[in-house]
Amino acid sequence: MSRKHPPRIDPLTLALPCCGVDSHAHLDDRAFDEDRHAMLARARAAGVSAVGNVFLGPQEFAAGRDLFAGHPEVFFLMGIHPCDGQACTPAALAAMRDAFAAEPRLRAVGEIGLDFYWKDCPREIQFQAFAAQLDMARELALPVVIHCREAEEDCLMVLESRGFAGYPLLWHCFGGGLPLARRIIGNGWHVSIPGPVSYPANSALREAVAWIPAERLLLETDAPYLSPVPWRGKRNEPAFTVFTVRQMAEARQMPAEELWRLCGDNARRFFGLSSLSCSA
Repeated sequence: MSRKHPPRIDPLTLALPCCGVDSHAHLDDRAFDEDRHAMLARARAAGVSAVGNVFLGPQEFAAGRDLFAGHPEVFFLMGIHPCDGQACTPAALAAMRDAFAAEPRLRAVGEIGLDFYWKDCPREIQFQAFAAQLDMARELALPVVIHCREAEEDCLMVLESRGFAGYPLLWHCFGGGLPLARRIIGNGWHVSIPGPVSYPANSALREAVAWIPAERLLLETDAPYLSPVPWRGKRNEPAFTVFTVRQMAEARQMPAEELWRLCGDNARRFFGLSSLSCSA
């Protein structure tokens, strides 16, 4: 017997005021080569006023930045992913420093951190790459965006031991429960909630979302990955944040439009997006 899927709802039928921010997406991915401009137009129509595109290193930034030349609503993040820690060479770090100095659309160092799920990169190299990029972020006075998968205790240990409590830091793609949320919020950091908050099995994540202070919450897609219900299993895109925020709002027992505005305002403050103010 085949499992029934929920109907694929057009996100534009659930459009919200143009105040939302997708804080983390990979729109330079090949998955968007056929319809990148149309996809960004859909995001705007759904109420997404800004999108953070994550470049996974200086080569990716150099190759992909011009994809968004006509899209000032897209701001940039750049960092070497822990699975690519071998690429975090002195030359790469120098290229990143130069890029951050020259490109005002680059607003944060990330995604950086630790990933013990994949075995692509030895742990010791991951620790070295993480520390080097944290030092760079502090040197450049830039916010940090964290990638952490199956390495929570080690990641927290690195951040806390290096004095990052109270530093502008966003825990990307938060998927944990209350204990992890309390530790992150206790350090004065923010969390970004992805589409899996809508998955039926993720009750612990919804419980955490209900508890996290509203001023620390952001929204993300991690597009083209992690589509929310009702688009689970299909390519994700920024317009789908309208589904994610509704699930979050249900968990918090508040209006979706109010949470949409709050999360957008939090993102604008965190990334310093004064030029990308809410247009509705």
